[in-house]
Amino acid sequence: MSLIYVLNGPNLNLLGKRQPHIYGHETLADVEADCRRVASELGHDIRFHQSNREYEIIDWIHEAREDGAGIVINPAGFTHTSVAILDALNTFEQPVIEVHISNVHKREAFRHHSFVSHRADGIISGLGTEGYQFAIRRVASLITSGEKK
Repeated sequence: MSLIYVLNGPNLNLLGKRQPHIYGHETLADVEADCRRVASELGHDIRFHQSNREYEIIDWIHEAREDGAGIVINPAGFTHTSVAILDALNTFEQPVIEVHISNVHKREAFRHHSFVSHRADGIISGLGTEGYQFAIRRVASLITSGEKK
């Protein structure tokens, strides 16, 4: 059973409460339950984290270097600002899928650039919280095939 890290950035702890017209009504606990269900169906386990602190996300990426087979990351606001998270992801040699609940390209111009995308093997944007399930499936597929695309 491979371990997939699911990492969430700032303000995602308010999912379901903050701007539901953009992010929906599901909570982060709902997202975690869905991720665990999909990962289990595919024979994998997940380690699910959320932080409003950049350094904690970086520490979890470093932790994943030791025991993770893949990372699904929604860096939230750090998407557009964090070279440090990009640098940490560049040390991780397994698959990385970037997820955004909203379609960032239909939003403010500053949201159109992602530092994380420079490392991601795939990007899912605008599919709501269901995007996490697609990301878990893609990471699992890449783990199984042993390739990164």
